[in-house]
This record gives sequence, C-alpha cells and structure tokens, in this order.
Amino acid sequence: MAVAASVEAKRVNIARDNGLVDEPKSVVPMAIWWLVPQYVICGLADVFTVVGLQELFYDQMPVEMRSVGAAAYISVIGIGSFLSSGLICIVQGVSSRGGREWLGDNINRANLEYFYWVLAALSAVNFCGYVCLARRFVYKRAEVGFQGRSGEKELE
Repeated sequence: MAVAASVEAKRVNIARDNGLVDEPKSVVPMAIWWLVPQYVICGLADVFTVVGLQELFYDQMPVEMRSVGAAAYISVIGIGSFLSSGLICIVQGVSSRGGREWLGDNINRANLEYFYWVLAALSAVNFCGYVCLARRFVYKRAEVGFQGRSGEKELE
C-alpha cells in the first residue's frame, strides 16, 4: 500500500504538471509499468495469505474438524471483503467532513494516496497483531503415521 500511495502521488503530480487536474478522463503521460511493483507485491501477498491460511486450517485442525477449518478459511476472506467496504464508507464520511473526499469523482483532485496510506497503516497494525498472536500460537505436533480405518497406525 505504501508503494501504491507513492505511485498515486507521482501520478497526481504528473497530471498537475501537465494541466490535467480538471480532466479526470484524460490520459496522464505516465508509463503503465509504474503499476507493476504494487501489483506484484499484492499478488505475492495474496498467494502467501491464501496458501498459509489454507495450510493452517487444514494442518492444525483436528481431523474431525477439517471441513470447519476450510469453511473458516473461506469465511475469513469474506469477512475481510465486508470490512473493506465498511472502511471505504468510513473514509468517505470522515474525509467529506474535512472538505475534500479522498475518493471523489475526479481522481486527479481526490486524495487516493491518503487512502492508500491509511491502508498501509492498518496493514502495519495488523502485522503487529499477527506477530503477537503467532508468537503465542502452539503448533499441533506432527505425527509420523496416520490412523487408518481399522484404528491402527499405518505408515505414510
């Protein structure tokens, strides 16, 4: 999000320098390659998050509750989507009271980079919470074999 905020600030400066601030539908003379770093970072974050959540809920849940773990992993993603919609509404409400909406109709006059900085700050707080919880997490002991239908341990 910090990279996205920096790129958006650069884009707005280029729009301002070229007199395109009041023309939100005009093309800003900026290469599209500026978007690559933020999309690569977001893509990698999604991959690690989804795979990590899936592995955690599958590997650390008791065998009898693995379907609940899979449902929880999907639910976490859904709840995150609802929370992000709520965050957008809150940011719009607070920023409109201040005079200029951060997510206005004219992207060149809006302050989208501020919204990205808010997301970066929330991500940092979330990361600190994650580290605190991860340090206290007790992993389930891995077993060498697994229990077959007959109830006896079988080798993998």
